[in-house]
Amino acid sequence: MGRLRSSHGFRLLLARGHRRDAQGEFAFPGALRDRLVAAILDGSKTSTTGLLADYEHEGEPIPEAGDRSVVIDSDGRPVAVIEVTGVRVVPLAEVDLAHVVDEGEGHRSVAEWREGHERFWHGEDVRAALEDPHFTVDDTTPVVLERFRLVTDLRPAG
Repeated sequence: MGRLRSSHGFRLLLARGHRRDAQGEFAFPGALRDRLVAAILDGSKTSTTGLLADYEHEGEPIPEAGDRSVVIDSDGRPVAVIEVTGVRVVPLAEVDLAHVVDEGEGHRSVAEWREGHERFWHGEDVRAALEDPHFTVDDTTPVVLERFRLVTDLRPAG
């Protein structure tokens, strides 16, 4: 969240910019981030969703294929390098099941995924990050659908 790449996977990407080798933080530090990072590292998470409003708020460009970021765990340690393989900006109502499944959180329907994401996006932390205490999403809210691949696992061997 600087980048609110959500992904329950809420990739609240607090990456300060999507540039090569930017820092990528999924969600806020804590249990959610830990689950998302684990899913990236085990290969089950290969997509994430962000709010276009977050990119605009931060004055950052949306990611592009080939952009890389260093994924940070809840303790601020770099644990992986990921590379963007594709990006689409669509209204929230157009998020498809393939994207939802590839977020690696176990959602079996778009409705289930959306319920969790809306709860997150309407939460106090996101509203504070966007500096909008009344922020809300609806079917027309533009979201950034990002696909990525794990390039390097940076955890120490052993």
